[in-house]
Amino acid sequence: MTVRNDEALAVAPPRAIAALLGFAARIPWKRIGIVVGAYAACFVAFAAFSAWQGGNPLTLVQTMLNSSMLNGDALVQTLLRAVPIGFAALAAAIPARAGLVNVGGEGQLILGAVAATGTGLALGSQVPGPLALVATAAAGAIAGAVWAGISAAARVWLGTSESVTSLLMNFVANDIMLFLIYQPWKDPAGSGQPQSRPLPGSVRLGTLFGGQLNIAVFVLFAVAIGMWLVIRRTGWGFALRVVGGNPEAARRNGLPIKSLLLSSMLAGGALAGLGGALNLMGVEGQLQPGVTTTFGYIGFLACFLGRNDPIKATLAALLFSAIALSGNGLQLVEGLDGSIVNVLLGAIVLTMLAIGRKNGERI
Repeated sequence: MTVRNDEALAVAPPRAIAALLGFAARIPWKRIGIVVGAYAACFVAFAAFSAWQGGNPLTLVQTMLNSSMLNGDALVQTLLRAVPIGFAALAAAIPARAGLVNVGGEGQLILGAVAATGTGLALGSQVPGPLALVATAAAGAIAGAVWAGISAAARVWLGTSESVTSLLMNFVANDIMLFLIYQPWKDPAGSGQPQSRPLPGSVRLGTLFGGQLNIAVFVLFAVAIGMWLVIRRTGWGFALRVVGGNPEAARRNGLPIKSLLLSSMLAGGALAGLGGALNLMGVEGQLQPGVTTTFGYIGFLACFLGRNDPIKATLAALLFSAIALSGNGLQLVEGLDGSIVNVLLGAIVLTMLAIGRKNGERI
């Protein structure tokens, strides 16, 4: 018996090593190396550009990290800003699975915030807190879905490009918001500023851990994981992938293409509207110009960077949020224009685009 145990011990290490080697062989090391090298090249180029603008390239990275992640308050702000960006990224990722291009995340965020404002102000303190919170968030999701549904309907029944219509509707959504906060919803106590009345406390998201962090951050990551599971594990998600990958095969197999296109855009718009509502309920507190500050467009880029994968797109949104927030530190510490971080964002997106095209990936 002892001999058999000794033999088992002697055989186990080689088997374990073989398993580890097999696992390591399946990791796309070349791809990882290319991506890491590309990110490093982007930061080197950004450092050189910052030095040309008068910054110190030796302290650049440290300043960016301190102002976005290493400091506790800055990390919270990065997470909070990632909420609307992340939901906008998801709003683009879901339709992309069906081959659609939703550039309307900005407008859907705005309409979500508008609907949340109207619902929150109407409910006031007349409805119990939890129910008021759910109703306000749901109103934002419904508004976002309706707004995205207009572009989807135009694509399905009129044959228009959803990328063009969704982009144009961003400006219409902004005009609707401006009309409301300049006219019927204008806060009489706002010192003449174009803004709505503040949301009542019953529809504001409470803070966690004694700071500014709120539950919207956890909702974002939970939704991202949920949508990843839906895309990977459900028949609807499989059908979306078939339609997006091979529409002719989907048609021949009798898949309801129009319904799938509509449902994917509706789902994406609902997610963006929810993001706009949660951002309003958790951070802004009242509707005002610039309530989304191009979060929708940044989210679209995050979706591209994440290759239309819900989890990767959300992580990309977190990265973009950190980079965008680091502009404040670069302005205060390095004396640079805060918008210089847009150079880094653009470099990352263009570099990943070049890598994807070279590898023959479908963008």
